[in-house]
Amino acid sequence: MTPSTERPFRTKSRPSSQRGEKPRQQLHVHRQTQSLGAAEDLQLGLRLLNGTRGRHDDPSIRQIEEPLLRIYRPQPTVAFGQRDSRLEGFSAAQRAAQRHGFEPVVRRAGGRAAAYNQGSLIIDHIEPAADPVRESQARFSAFAELYARALRIAGIDSRIGPLPDEYCYGEHSVHGVCAETPDVRVKIIGTAQRQIATGWLFSSSIIVENGPTIRRVLTETYSAMGLQWDPLTAGAANDVAPKVTVEQVESAILEVYAQNWELTQWSPLLS
Repeated sequence: MTPSTERPFRTKSRPSSQRGEKPRQQLHVHRQTQSLGAAEDLQLGLRLLNGTRGRHDDPSIRQIEEPLLRIYRPQPTVAFGQRDSRLEGFSAAQRAAQRHGFEPVVRRAGGRAAAYNQGSLIIDHIEPAADPVRESQARFSAFAELYARALRIAGIDSRIGPLPDEYCYGEHSVHGVCAETPDVRVKIIGTAQRQIATGWLFSSSIIVENGPTIRRVLTETYSAMGLQWDPLTAGAANDVAPKVTVEQVESAILEVYAQNWELTQWSPLLS
C-alpha cells in the first residue's frame, strides 16, 4: 500500500478501535546497525526489492511480503547518477570524491550526484505491489510530506520544493530554513525510487550533520563534471537547526510512521 491517495496520512494517531477503522497495516522495520560499505549498501536495497518476487534466487534474503522500512547510517558516499557517468569529467569527479574520503558509486536511479556520510540517514521504504508504477508520481509528494513533518517534529523548519540551482535537483526535495537568518536555506532530503514487476523501493537520503564536508565534496565533484549549481544549497539540517542530531531525526521519522502503521522490528536477512 502506498503512502498516497490510497491511504492518506493522518496528523494524529489514535487507536484503531477509537476511530472505528480496520487495524492498521504492519510495517516491518529493519534498523541496520552498521554500514556494509557504499556499494554494498546500495546493492542491499535492490536485493530487498527483489525479495518482493514470489520466488527469488538470493538465499540470504527473506521473501518480502509486507511493507519494509530499512534505516541506516551510511559510509561517506558520493552516489552519481547514470547521466553523470557519461560525462567527460566523470573520472576526475570520482577521484575528487576519493580525495575527500568518499567512495564514488553509480546508482541505478536518475538524477545527479548526491553525497552523504555518517551524519546522514538513509531510509529505504520497500513494498510489494501488483501495479508498482501506478502510484509512482504520487509517492514523491506523499513521502516529501511525511519526512517534512518528521523534520518539523525534530525542530527543523522544513519546506517542500527545490531550491534554485540545488544539487541533484528534485521537484519534491525537502529543504530547511534557518529561523534566525531565513535567507539561509539548505537541501536536507533527496529522494529516488525504483520499481520492478512485483514491488517498489523509495529511497531517501537525509543530511543531518557534517554539512561543510558535504558541501566541499560536492563542490569539487560538480566542478570536475562541469555542472553548474549553487554550493550554498548544500549542507545539513544542523546548519539551520544547530542542536538537531541524527538520533532525533530518526526518532521523529519513526514517530510519524507510527501514526500510520503498526511498526514491528524485523530482519529481512537470513544470514
